[in-house]
Amino acid sequence: MNEFERSNRANWNRLAPIHAQSGYYDVKAFKAGKSTLLPLEREEVGEVAGERLLHLQCHFGLDTLSWARLGALVTGVDYSEEAVALARSLSAETGLPARFVLSPVADLPQVLSGEFDVVYTSYGVLCWLPDLRRWAQVIAHFLRPGGRFYMVEGHPFANVFYNEPDATELRVAYPYFHRPAPEAYPCDGSYASDEAILHWTSYEWSHSLSDVVTALLSAGLRLEFLREFPFGGYRHLPFMVQGADGWWRLPEHQESVPLMFSLQARKPEAGAAAHSGGGR
Repeated sequence: MNEFERSNRANWNRLAPIHAQSGYYDVKAFKAGKSTLLPLEREEVGEVAGERLLHLQCHFGLDTLSWARLGALVTGVDYSEEAVALARSLSAETGLPARFVLSPVADLPQVLSGEFDVVYTSYGVLCWLPDLRRWAQVIAHFLRPGGRFYMVEGHPFANVFYNEPDATELRVAYPYFHRPAPEAYPCDGSYASDEAILHWTSYEWSHSLSDVVTALLSAGLRLEFLREFPFGGYRHLPFMVQGADGWWRLPEHQESVPLMFSLQARKPEAGAAAHSGGGR
C-alpha cells in the first residue's frame, strides 16, 4: 500500500468500533435477524444458496453475514484489522458461518486461494482504490469460469458535487476523472455519526464510470448489464431526502442526476473467449 492507503487504513481501524456501536449500522437489529442488504442487490444478484461468495471491502461484515443468512458460503475481505476482528466476532456470536480475510484487495491473491461463483462489492468502495486495473484483475482471478461479479455503488458523477454540511444545492467542486494523486478531505466524525468524535483526513481517488467498465473488460470479463439510478442508498448530499421506499433523492431535479449505478459482469466459460474470437 502507498502512504495514503496506509493512512486510510489507520483511520478505518479507528472508525470500525465506532461504527459497530452506531445507530446507523444498528448491530442489535442485525443480531435479531435483520438483513442489511437492500432489495435492489438481493434482486439483481439473485439466488445465492450454496454458492461461494467473495465480498470485497466488507468493513465489519454485516452485508457478508446477510448473504450467509441467504445460504451463501461467504468470504469477506477487508484491510482493517479492527473491522476483520469485529466481523469474526459477529460470525461467532450469531452462528453464521463465514471466513474473514485481512488483506488489501490488490494483495488478496497472495493470501487467499480458491474460486468463487460470485464476487460482490457495494456502496462507497471505489474511492479507496488507487488502481482499478489491479482491482479488476483480482476479481477475474477469483471468479470461476462462468462466475459473476456484481457491484452497486454511488454514481461517480454524484461525487463531483460539493457535499459539505453547508451544501444546499448542486455545485461542482470535485474532479470526475481519475488523477494519480488522491484528493484530501478533512473529516470530523463519519457518515455513521453526526458527532465530531474523530478528526482525520480521508484520501480518495475519483474514477469515472468508463474507468470501471474498461477495467473489468480489460480483465477479460463480459458486461451483462449496467444500470443507472436517480436515487441512492445513502445520503450522499446533505440536502437529499429519504422517501418511503428507503431511497435517498434530490429535492429538486429528481430524475435528472444519476446518483447510483449497478452492474454485473461474467467471466467467460473455459474456451469461450477463444471460440468467440475466431471467424472473420
